[in-house]
Amino acid sequence: MLQRKGHSSKQDNLAVTAVALQDHILHDLQLRNLSTADPSKTKSQQRDTRSKSLKRNTKAVIDTGLKTTVQGPKVEDPEREYVLDPKPPPLTLAQKLGLFEPPPLPLSSEEWEKVKQRSIMQGDSTQPCPICKEEFELRPQACLQAFEKFANKKTCPLCRKNQYQTRVIHDGARLFKVKCATRIQASWRGHVVRKWYRDLRRTVPPTDAKLRRKFFEGKFTEISRRILCSYNTNIEELFSEIDHCLAINRSVLQQLEDRCGHELTDGDWEKIQIQALHRETHECPICLTPLPTSGDCRQDPVEMLCGQPSREMVLLSCSHVFHHTCLLALEEFSLGDSSPFHACPLCRSCYRKKILEC
Repeated sequence: MLQRKGHSSKQDNLAVTAVALQDHILHDLQLRNLSTADPSKTKSQQRDTRSKSLKRNTKAVIDTGLKTTVQGPKVEDPEREYVLDPKPPPLTLAQKLGLFEPPPLPLSSEEWEKVKQRSIMQGDSTQPCPICKEEFELRPQACLQAFEKFANKKTCPLCRKNQYQTRVIHDGARLFKVKCATRIQASWRGHVVRKWYRDLRRTVPPTDAKLRRKFFEGKFTEISRRILCSYNTNIEELFSEIDHCLAINRSVLQQLEDRCGHELTDGDWEKIQIQALHRETHECPICLTPLPTSGDCRQDPVEMLCGQPSREMVLLSCSHVFHHTCLLALEEFSLGDSSPFHACPLCRSCYRKKILEC
C-alpha cells in the first residue's frame, strides 16, 4: 500500500510539473488564441462579457432643460513619458512552483531615470533604430511591437533578454528636432553663401587672364542685350539711317577731293595772294612773330651763323600766310593724324601751299 501511494504521488507530481511547464510555455510564447475550451463557448463568454460591460457603462440621462457645456477632449502632453506595461504579468504555475524565476518587479521612477541616463550616455537615441535602421522621428514607430508580433515572444532584439519592461521616452524625437533645425540652418546658410558668391562673381572680375576676358565678354553681352531691350529698334529705319550717313560721308569726301585734289594754276594763286593782302596779316599765326615784308625774305648772315632757320613765307590755298618753318613743324607734329590731307590751323580746311618770293 505504501509503495502504491508513493508511486501515485510521484505520478501526480509529474503531471502537475508537465501542466505547469506547458502553461509557462504558452504564456512565454503568448499564444493567447490557443485554448483547451470549446471555441463556441469562448465566443459566447466574450459576448456575455461585452454585454455586461455595456450595461455597467450605461447611465440614465435626465433632461433638466438647462444648457449644458460641452467639454472638449483633453489634450495630453506629447512629451509625457509613460510605461507600457505598468503591472507585472501574473505568475505562471511553473513560476509558483519554483521551476522558473518570477518576473522582476516594476522599476521605480528613480530606476527608470538611471536607465534613461545610461541610454543617453551610450548615445542610443542618436543611432538609428536597430530593427528598421531608420532615424527616430516625430511620428509613432511601432517597430518593437512588430518585432514581438513577428517573433511571437517578448525578447529584446539586441541582448535577447526575456520579460523586459518598456517605457516610452521622447529623447529620440527631441534629438530629431535638433537635427532637423541644424539641417535647415545649414541649408539656409549654404543658400545665402551661394547667393553671395554668385553676386561676387557677377561684380568682381577674376585675376586670371582667360577668366577675366570671359567675365568682360559676358558683361559686354549683358549691356548690349539690355540696351537692345530698352529701345524699340526698327531694323529698316536703322539700315536706312546708316545708308543716309554713308551717303553724307561720301559727299563730304567727294567735296574734299574736289577742293584739294585738283592742281591750282598761276591765276588761282594770284587771286589767293590778293585775298591774303586784303587780310593784312602781319604776324605768323603759329609763332606770333612778324612776317617778313618784301625785301626781308633773305636770311640775315648773323642768323645763318647762329644756325637760325629761314623765315620764308608760305601761302596756303585758303589765303592764310605762315612762316614756312612753322608750317613744316606743324605738319611734322600732326603726322599721326589719319587724314591724308593737312588742315589749316586757322580755318581747318585742306590746303595747297606755295612759297612766296620776296
